[in-house]
Amino acid sequence: PEAPGSARVEVREPETRARAASLLWSGYSFEIIVIDDGSPDGTQEVAEQLVKIYGSDKIVSTAYIHGMKHATGNFIVIMDADLSHHPKFIAEFIRKQKEGNFDIVSGTRYKGNGGVYGWDLKRKLISRGANFITQVLLRPGASDLTGSFRLYRKEVLQKLMEKCVSKGYVFQMEMIVRARQLGYTIGEVPISFVDRVYGESKLGGNEIVSFLKGLLTLFATT
Repeated sequence: PEAPGSARVEVREPETRARAASLLWSGYSFEIIVIDDGSPDGTQEVAEQLVKIYGSDKIVSTAYIHGMKHATGNFIVIMDADLSHHPKFIAEFIRKQKEGNFDIVSGTRYKGNGGVYGWDLKRKLISRGANFITQVLLRPGASDLTGSFRLYRKEVLQKLMEKCVSKGYVFQMEMIVRARQLGYTIGEVPISFVDRVYGESKLGGNEIVSFLKGLLTLFATT
């Protein structure tokens, strides 16, 4: 959101017309950056459809790291657009940021009335376990480190991107840990995370091993 009230949303999965339209009704001016991280789920095709619907001045399809370069607002909202992150929470993120003048506002599944819907027991245990281990080892002062639904001041996001070296699921965790190291303030908004309706999760054995390695690296270096 850029005073008096514009927002840029970075989308990391296929966007839908209904989701984009919901932003039009939010009362904020906005831009959407579609980030394709190589998922074989038709992201590029959907982005091209959105360009036809909303115009090339609204939709930009590019790689994750370079997506931030297109941002023109003072704040950037990063979210998944596979229907797991609902855009209705964006307004709450904005209110929270204004309330405490936070540098980062993070959506949390593990605080207040936040929660997860649609996951099986195995996935819930993996997520809870990863979050618990992270809390014990890193003590970040935030309740949900592995989620990606967040609002950042643009300059803060730029600085964090320069500092962070992790990839995959560890990346989101390192962003919060580095933010605390650099003295940035973090607010939290409880969110409801709903398992994706389209596509499949990329979480697998390799991702879990990479997460554990990244966690130990952060523990040793922070």
